[in-house]
Amino acid sequence: MAVDMNMKILIVDDYNTMLRILANLLKQLNFSNVDTAMDGSEALRKLRAEKFDFVISDWNMEPMTGIELLREVRADDKLKHLPFIMITAESKSENVIAAKEAGVSNYIVKPFNAETLKGKIASVIGEF
Repeated sequence: MAVDMNMKILIVDDYNTMLRILANLLKQLNFSNVDTAMDGSEALRKLRAEKFDFVISDWNMEPMTGIELLREVRADDKLKHLPFIMITAESKSENVIAAKEAGVSNYIVKPFNAETLKGKIASVIGEF
């Protein structure tokens, strides 16, 4: 099945620079329908108000972290099947385990490039 390159992606990070980097990487991968949120609570409001096809979220944010956002998404019947990739600077195995237990679709450790991002997205939604 072909991947819809117009799928709506929500990227969540509390650093504007990281949001721009992610948006640019997604654009390089031909994804153009991208929205942003500055923390987990803003992301959750947007996810409940609009239809998104995919979430890419940073882990470390205030007041709601990426792992808390992931748990909220997985607990919501309307959102629980949403593909969710977590990004973090932490490669500690307990973080990876916690994210997997919370239902993360995939996990990216910073720093990363477009090729890494493409591979992680492809592992979740299929080759594109």
